[in-house]
Amino acid sequence: MANLIYVAISSLDGYVADERGNFDWAEPDEEVHAFVNELERPIGTHLYGRRLYEVMVAWETMQTLPDQPPFILDFAEIWQAAEKIVYSRTLETVSSARTRIERDFDAEAVRRMKATAERDILVGGPDLAAHAIKAGLVDEWHLIVAPVIVGGGKQSLPDNLRVKLELVDQRRFGNSMVHLHYRTAT
Repeated sequence: MANLIYVAISSLDGYVADERGNFDWAEPDEEVHAFVNELERPIGTHLYGRRLYEVMVAWETMQTLPDQPPFILDFAEIWQAAEKIVYSRTLETVSSARTRIERDFDAEAVRRMKATAERDILVGGPDLAAHAIKAGLVDEWHLIVAPVIVGGGKQSLPDNLRVKLELVDQRRFGNSMVHLHYRTAT
């Protein structure tokens, strides 16, 4: 049985983007990026909403851009190798390999996917993750906290939520970002 893993980079006050939609303050440096590469390397399937997919699809052709550092090319390979499911009612086509569109998030279908998958599954983006969280599907939580307070914007976690968690690991990076790894308590 695979785990469903939620990964987010957020501000200290819990936002993945500020009120203007900017998230440049969350850009990982080489150390954090290499850590995320190792975190996501064993994941077999990525679940995305349309907006995050449209940001992430740049990784499909990242290796065609000149002078990319090895850690960037490594993440591009990891991203390209993963199966991707994009949940969207408006996206007509995808522009990446190993990608399909689902019109609606079906918690039971994801539960079946978890039961049969040989590799873990990532849910990306706070809106889609909120559906998975509220359905009780998220097993692991990886929050990378940036040393900034943005005061509002797109929340990393939904309101009106109570989930008991167990701390599995923590790590401080040289750029003052912190990784918190939790497991849903049973």
